[in-house]
Amino acid sequence: MDKKIEKVLNEEPNYKIIRTILTIISITLLFWSSGVMDFSKVSNQGSDVVKSILGGIIHPDMTLLSDFSSGSLWYLIFETICIAFVGTLIGALISLPLAFLSSANIVPRIIAEIFKLLILLIRTIPAIVYGLMFIRVTGPGPFAGVMTMTFTSIGMLTKLFQETVADIDTDILEAFESLGINTWGKIRFGILPQLFASFLSTIIYRFDMNIRDATTLGLVGAGGIGAPLIFAINAYRWNEVGVILLSLMLLVLVVELLSTRIRKKLAYGI
Repeated sequence: MDKKIEKVLNEEPNYKIIRTILTIISITLLFWSSGVMDFSKVSNQGSDVVKSILGGIIHPDMTLLSDFSSGSLWYLIFETICIAFVGTLIGALISLPLAFLSSANIVPRIIAEIFKLLILLIRTIPAIVYGLMFIRVTGPGPFAGVMTMTFTSIGMLTKLFQETVADIDTDILEAFESLGINTWGKIRFGILPQLFASFLSTIIYRFDMNIRDATTLGLVGAGGIGAPLIFAINAYRWNEVGVILLSLMLLVLVVELLSTRIRKKLAYGI
């Protein structure tokens, strides 16, 4: 019995050697990649800037929180949420049919491969590049942010939706086909009920990501809270920077808690 166990162990691949080789390769690549880092241009005043930012967070300008007018901090936070929400919603509506069209178990393989290539092309462009492109087309403002959120959402949501569609129970579709139900009926009554919870959970997760992306896009003029943040930094108004960063932290924290709770409810029913 011991010889059989020893024989089985000897036949298994030696993962220790593989791990050692991978570790050596990773360390070599790390040192090689660090060679492109140039620290000669690092400012000597960097530590002072960090201290100023931390000081602004510790002593924020709370007077900004009492202003509820158009263009105020609260208005821009609400605008950021709206940009992320609308962009996610439009992106989800467009991603839904694209997910089915890129699923080989729903449509012919050649059609699925064409749409997979289309989604791949959409996903290759970073959000900041989309933002700069749409700002040139539509001008700076929330509309450019919404369009950017839409396209970045399409790339991710379609891919995740398509992976979920690939795992559906096809026995139900065969049963519907034997009853003479058309393609739309199969999707409406056989596929969507299986996918609703997973789709909704994915959309909420994407909205959580878009909140952060919408803030970043504001730095290039695509609406939201990012623009006043970069203006305050450039003007060295660290107290304003502090209150804006605190509000962003609070916003992200609240959205994170709510989205996690909702996704857990959808996944586990608790």
